[in-house]
Amino acid sequence: MNQITPPPKIEIIPSSAPFSEAQRSWLNGFFAGLLSDAPTPLSAEQGAAVMQSAAGDGDDGEAPWHDQTMPIADRMKLAEGRPLRRRMMAAMAQQDCGQCGYDCHDYSDAIASKSEARLNLCVPGGKETARMLKSLYEEIDKAPAAPSSAPAAAPAALRPRSSAEPGRSRDNPAPAKFCRAPLAQQGQIGKETWHIDFDLSGCGLDYVVGDSFGIFARNDLGNVDQIIALLGASHTTEVRGKTLREVLLDDVSLAPAPDSLFELISYLTGGAQREKARALAQGEDPDGDAATLDVMAVLQKFSNVRPHPEAFVEALEPLQPRLYSISSSHNATPGKLSLTVDCVRYVINKRKRLGLASTFLAERIKPGDEVKVYVQKAHGFALPQDPKTPIIMIGPGTGIAPFRAFLHDRRATGAPGKNWLFFGHQRSDCDFFYADELNAMKTSGLLTRLSLAWSRDGDKKFYVQDRMREVGRELWTWLAEGANIYICGDAKRMAKDVERALVDIVAQFGARSTDEAVSFVAELKKKGRFQQDVY
Repeated sequence: MNQITPPPKIEIIPSSAPFSEAQRSWLNGFFAGLLSDAPTPLSAEQGAAVMQSAAGDGDDGEAPWHDQTMPIADRMKLAEGRPLRRRMMAAMAQQDCGQCGYDCHDYSDAIASKSEARLNLCVPGGKETARMLKSLYEEIDKAPAAPSSAPAAAPAALRPRSSAEPGRSRDNPAPAKFCRAPLAQQGQIGKETWHIDFDLSGCGLDYVVGDSFGIFARNDLGNVDQIIALLGASHTTEVRGKTLREVLLDDVSLAPAPDSLFELISYLTGGAQREKARALAQGEDPDGDAATLDVMAVLQKFSNVRPHPEAFVEALEPLQPRLYSISSSHNATPGKLSLTVDCVRYVINKRKRLGLASTFLAERIKPGDEVKVYVQKAHGFALPQDPKTPIIMIGPGTGIAPFRAFLHDRRATGAPGKNWLFFGHQRSDCDFFYADELNAMKTSGLLTRLSLAWSRDGDKKFYVQDRMREVGRELWTWLAEGANIYICGDAKRMAKDVERALVDIVAQFGARSTDEAVSFVAELKKKGRFQQDVY
């Protein structure tokens, strides 16, 4: 009698999988049947993906919290009960700006998988995001690992973020030559807006309209030297193989003080001062001044504490690049890139505060200087593929930047689609950025319509959303004809108000109920016809 050789035992689901022996045996047989006659055991990573598919992690793939205008508390509430990596995503600022080197989804996946240890990269989210991520990170070792929703071989979040080509990521910047910074507009009470030009010919970078430009700025030397004096240290003290002054200029953030600095101070003092420092490290506000405490202000507040320079530097956050919307078109001006930048200056407790990158570009570099830069590709903010598609652009203040780029690009490429710009600011006589240029575009026909709103010219404040309502019938006609609509600017107020106005216009002139109008606008977003670059 011939003896029948039993088939080899197929091991696809690893023994480490959270199944009983019977369940594992059945799953092995099931998946073996789906494979070839000579199945290959899955790797640990593949096994995890199979487990994810078979068992699930309670994630339906939806992200209702992915809204830049939503407060973090509301986002976290919406994410309750979701897998850890999804709650981490809800903690992000939801801008998909790329400033961290990821989008929000990928950054959260990278942290949850422990391929990214830095929890402080979300610049728009600031302390709120960093604190929430720190709290959530503590759950990682308590809960089973949750792999990325994409069962592909190598999730994008886990791939190296730097590009081989310099200037394509924050981790591999390129040197670009600073050309000039002409004053674009002199506003009220010393407010200045600058038109910044860079020469990209030497570094070979290009871009498309809608992309952003990352700038690695240096801290203000005067601010740095005051901090060194408060430490009672010498600017030549060696830290990390460099002088203390060099480290404070180039490597660390001197903006809002991190929790770790308060923790350090709590170890170096006692009594009421220690309790106060501990409270600040926990996100409390014992003296009502937490929002104003940058690094120098903390050293002044705890003037009896002088941390060792090395410990002090270790307690600070790394200096992050700043992203700006590009206000030029590579098609129109190859080798040149322009930005439109508000110069940030303000006073707190009689001390002048400076915006890091804005004053760096306006004051602290000279034509011919090289700056470390990179191009950040846009996430869902671009001109329509069909050049005949009409576009409606709403960009008050420096929110005009990407739309200036759109218009220059459409002119350079001969795009026949109609263009409508809504622009607004405080006063027409001093806040009309690129007035001559825009009026010339209107005269030539490139700019089909130009709608302006000045909030301080009259007795009653008047904003772009008010102008939209005034011309609501025409705006609805453009939408009905297939126009794309774009918003750039402030996320917390302007973007919300503009979207509310759009819903009202759709309801009134599109003969829809409010709920139907809300659904209509949501559908525009899904189809990519309503895009936002807000911050």
